[in-house]
Amino acid sequence: MSQATFLNRQALHLRPDPARVIVRPFKPTTEPRDLNPTDKMRANHIVDRVLALDSEAVAAQLADVLDNFLGRHRNLLETFEARADEMEDALATHGLFSKTQRQLVGAYFLSEYSFEASALFNPSIVPHPDQSDAPKGGTRVIISLRAIGEGHVSSLTFRTGAIAADGSLTVDPTARLASVPRISNRISGPDGESVELIFKPEEDLSERVIFPVTESQSNGIEDVRFVEFVDGDRKIYYATYTAYSGRAIRSELIETSDFMSFRLSPLRGAAARNKGMALFPRKIDGKYAMIARQDNENLYLIYSDDLYSWEDGQPILKPQFPWEFVQIGNCGSPIELDEGWLLLTHGVGPVRKYSIGAALLDKRDPSKVLARSSEPLLRPEPSEREGYVPNVVYTCGAMRHNDLIVLPYAVSDTYSSFATIKISALMDSMSR
Repeated sequence: MSQATFLNRQALHLRPDPARVIVRPFKPTTEPRDLNPTDKMRANHIVDRVLALDSEAVAAQLADVLDNFLGRHRNLLETFEARADEMEDALATHGLFSKTQRQLVGAYFLSEYSFEASALFNPSIVPHPDQSDAPKGGTRVIISLRAIGEGHVSSLTFRTGAIAADGSLTVDPTARLASVPRISNRISGPDGESVELIFKPEEDLSERVIFPVTESQSNGIEDVRFVEFVDGDRKIYYATYTAYSGRAIRSELIETSDFMSFRLSPLRGAAARNKGMALFPRKIDGKYAMIARQDNENLYLIYSDDLYSWEDGQPILKPQFPWEFVQIGNCGSPIELDEGWLLLTHGVGPVRKYSIGAALLDKRDPSKVLARSSEPLLRPEPSEREGYVPNVVYTCGAMRHNDLIVLPYAVSDTYSSFATIKISALMDSMSR
């Protein structure tokens, strides 16, 4: 069966926008200068220069800063003051700041960061927790995306949208501003830091950006796989992601119920020392279940009693067809169908070409593979081959809508697009 029989690409693209910026800490060298070990650190030089200005000059300089940046960010003066407070531990003893001096000093230790200047890709999609304004016969949705800016640092951002009754997808306009959350709690443990983040209610969901805030994720929060998890009458959203420190990777977990407050926690165990974990949307036989790829080549089924500990599991899928001979991986959480668990996969073939396929797992015992696609469901078309990483289509999670699978996918690690797949035709196309 040809790809066109069951897959429909939509004329909808989410592209990176370098005009979207956040402010993030900027810290000039705080060690003595190499050429003069007795010299004071540069941060103190900046403070001394601000303190040497008279009050009128300070006010004029701060007004100039606000004239340049106030319309680009929320609560900028408050942000300046908070940044000055954060810098105190790095500064030598200095004179008492006036309020205006404190605000100006804080401005010198911040910089704008265009968080999606390079790429906006590897999306996942889940139902919105608030369906009050959903279209008739349709569903409100949240799309998560990996954004990349200067220095190839990855962060997490969001879009909202709606799936109509016929499966067509629309994405809401993006907020003009962008905001990072407040860290409401930080807990150190044997496996690393857990952090709790909270955004302000008035900030639109598309405005919210989760930027790396711990050592383990300092170089990126990558490939976030969101899933709506059902446990009895309770629904919560979980997402696994790859935390990259610049030296090492590991899997971590996001938890949220409202996409306004988030908890980010490290995972532990052999499986968590790699990337590409995807959580089933409910427990199986009383246990949490994941699809993982801890050996960089095959897919494993693993179970956990507590959601945070993931040891070695059993291999259930290995490269079988030429388009996946290099390696396979999951493309998000399994989707529950009447026929079984639909697991979207990615395969890497000749010339490192990434394609998306699927497997069907037994609903009661997901270690049993009932069927799999011998040919890709989605492969890069000629118009999709060019980008930051050529010849790649990839997704971090799809969702079911009536008789369709709604599939957001990334194009060559640059931008994101969407397709729908007819479930019945997909089932017919898979080899058993």
